[in-house]
Amino acid sequence: MSHHDHGPEGLAADLPHLTRRRVLVTGLAMGGAALSLWAARGRAATVTGTAADGSVCVANPAETEGPFPADGTNVREGQVVNILTEEGVIREDIRTSIGGLTPVAEGVPVTLEITLVDVGRACTPLGGMAVYVWHCDAEGIYSIYAAGDRNYLRGVGITDAAGRVRFTTIFPACYDGRWPHIHFEVFSSAEMAVSGKAALLTSQFALPEAVCRAVYRTQPLYAASVGNLDRVSLAGDGIFRDASEVELAAQMLVLTGDPATGYRASGRVGLVV
Repeated sequence: MSHHDHGPEGLAADLPHLTRRRVLVTGLAMGGAALSLWAARGRAATVTGTAADGSVCVANPAETEGPFPADGTNVREGQVVNILTEEGVIREDIRTSIGGLTPVAEGVPVTLEITLVDVGRACTPLGGMAVYVWHCDAEGIYSIYAAGDRNYLRGVGITDAAGRVRFTTIFPACYDGRWPHIHFEVFSSAEMAVSGKAALLTSQFALPEAVCRAVYRTQPLYAASVGNLDRVSLAGDGIFRDASEVELAAQMLVLTGDPATGYRASGRVGLVV
């Protein structure tokens, strides 16, 4: 299948899904942990909590799942698409396809670590929860929808006692009209993830500009991303632009490494459960 045949999807596909979904939480104290509301002009309030050591955690804002979630909420060619019910979807390495499909995603390797914390209980780690992660490949293509012969770069992980879950993946492209990003959904358990029930949180991580430019300029697979990134900005992105400064900092992944050997990425997700 050629690049022309299956995408990239670009902003046109995202436009119908840009309505932001937020849960507005009123101020309260839960389990001895104070929840703070930071008013933001024109936005829902930012919810934060304080840990025992004085550090602050932030409730991540809900964001659109976009047009390509493959979580049972939409269809492709008239058929409901749900990779969450596929055998093997709970895995760490999401570069491969599952369910009898063989393509493997190529690109700069990334080890992604996500930590879940309960904002309402002093930023306590949340173990035993399921996190579904998905993103585009090095060409800006989402598997399944525009490339039916593959379902890579999608997978579920279960958080450990420290609230951590890890994935081995690749650095996503920048496709036309969107800032580089990674989608995720959080469920209370693996059983809930495959049940078709609504996620506790659907949101997105952003990727830092300096790292994006380093990857896109040095790795030929990402050639189209160079120009795409030049035409977008984080401040103007249709998803991230209405986040408060505090929320946007929480949505930005922290990366270490280089384009030649790969990166370690980390992000913390605050929930009010």
